[in-house]
Amino acid sequence: MADVTPFTDLIQPFRIEDLGLRGRLVRLGPALDSILGPHGYPEAVARLMGETLALTTVLASALKFDGVFKLQTQGDGPLSLMVADITSDGSLRGYARYDAERLATVEGVADAPVPRLLGAGRLAVTLDHGPNAQQHQGMTELTGPNLADCAHTYFRQCEPLQTAISLAATAGNGGASRAAALMIQRPRLEGGVDSDDEAEDEWRHAVALTSSVTAAEMLDGAIQPARLLYRLYHQEGVRLFRVRPVRHACRCSRAKVAATLGRFPAAELDAMVEDGGIAVTCEFCKAEYRFSRQALADLPSP
Repeated sequence: MADVTPFTDLIQPFRIEDLGLRGRLVRLGPALDSILGPHGYPEAVARLMGETLALTTVLASALKFDGVFKLQTQGDGPLSLMVADITSDGSLRGYARYDAERLATVEGVADAPVPRLLGAGRLAVTLDHGPNAQQHQGMTELTGPNLADCAHTYFRQCEPLQTAISLAATAGNGGASRAAALMIQRPRLEGGVDSDDEAEDEWRHAVALTSSVTAAEMLDGAIQPARLLYRLYHQEGVRLFRVRPVRHACRCSRAKVAATLGRFPAAELDAMVEDGGIAVTCEFCKAEYRFSRQALADLPSP
């Protein structure tokens, strides 16, 4: 009988024992469908958004923080903007902006999605610890044919932490969408990173193993995370830690929208009124919040 194990949303931390490396495997299934579904993105956009959401999740999962981790790409291509963020408790969301006419003229997307879709631009990572704490932000140019290569550039330029990442996503074509990310990192040692020849050889070996995983393997629900990681790293010894949850959850609310509208002068609010009120749509989840003229008049003053 075929294995019908569902493709669940999860973060699987692990350690490659003999090499002293830490890693994360991320899989997104239902959460990805929930995020992408309301937008009806074209296949190429949905696939790259899937990779962006998986990358955001795997990067955030390696950090200790209390707040919001955000990844954003912005370029001059037909897919001008992608935004994804995840809270420290695993609530994930994201959206994209694209030009449908320009997108229809693009060819060869699968081979080089970043230059074809995003064009020239930047990748930014922001870690927001809350209103009373300083934000941490890193930014780099979009460099490379795919999003994983852009992430590698970010780590070389902004975070001196040796990192290898593999990404995969499928748009579903009317069915279930899936995305996955596999990341290994070489921890910093006190006094700096050990750079002797043996350690460098071990790191290159680990990178080769990580790069050998195929998109089909990463997205195959019949291959459980433990089985996939054992296939890759069993000779080096792999230890799995407790699986962590991830889910789709938008942080928008009527109260937050009302607070934003309340900061506008009355004359500007009046100019925005159409059909007797104002309708505000969340870019992340497409939820719509409508405010009548009376509701606008009752908004609290800033």
